[in-house]
Amino acid sequence: METKNQEEHYLSSLKNALRILNSFSMDEPEKKISEISSSLGLNKSTVSRTMATLASEGFVYKDPETKKYRLGLSILTLSGVVNSSMDIHRESQPILNRLVETLGETAHISVLDHLDVIYLHKVDCNHPVRFLTHVGRRNPAYCTSSGKVLLAFSNDDVVDRVIEKGLNKYCKNTITDPKILRAHLREVKENGYASSVEEILDGVTSIAAPIFDYRGNVISALSVVGPKQRLQSHKIQAIAKKVISAALEVSTRLGYRKR
Repeated sequence: METKNQEEHYLSSLKNALRILNSFSMDEPEKKISEISSSLGLNKSTVSRTMATLASEGFVYKDPETKKYRLGLSILTLSGVVNSSMDIHRESQPILNRLVETLGETAHISVLDHLDVIYLHKVDCNHPVRFLTHVGRRNPAYCTSSGKVLLAFSNDDVVDRVIEKGLNKYCKNTITDPKILRAHLREVKENGYASSVEEILDGVTSIAAPIFDYRGNVISALSVVGPKQRLQSHKIQAIAKKVISAALEVSTRLGYRKR
């Protein structure tokens, strides 16, 4: 019985540590113990002990002046290992570079994670107008072009869970009606690409296409994003062809063979 209780305690501690690490983001890179405790619903003493352990292993660092914690160098090391081992990161790099050079807009590689879209890779454009997207950032799937592509090629139960979670209205064009969203996703799958025009951010347009693995499954999405005045509605289809072509090239590098 004692061994079982110890095992449960260790698992609980591990879960708390992982939740704490996942709570850091580009929007909140530094946090105090009280902030972590409040946001995660954990006791301050529990957070304090966990942070001390993480700090001893280099996963977090405490600023002696502000008393705030931020992610440590051990995380950066693991990130490097992940990036170097991810085929899609390596194979997409030259293609994204070429696409950004051709279109003059920022490009991303994204995946679906816990009903949100998360950005794995990004190549910035040279235009002075840029957007607050970064590697590791999460956005709702139903109102982003990459998210809609990933949902369109997902099982129905994934779409059901997204709808059950709630379709909040971010902009004037955000789809909040479940029936309209389902019909829209069927159209996305049929067309082979998705666009998002002022659905998540005013004045912003994005266009995405699916990336397939060697089995023919959609594993990620390739997207470009820019201001509405540059990615105008009458240009979307022409840009979509280039995005689809780039996504297909990445897919081919991953072993996909179009049937």
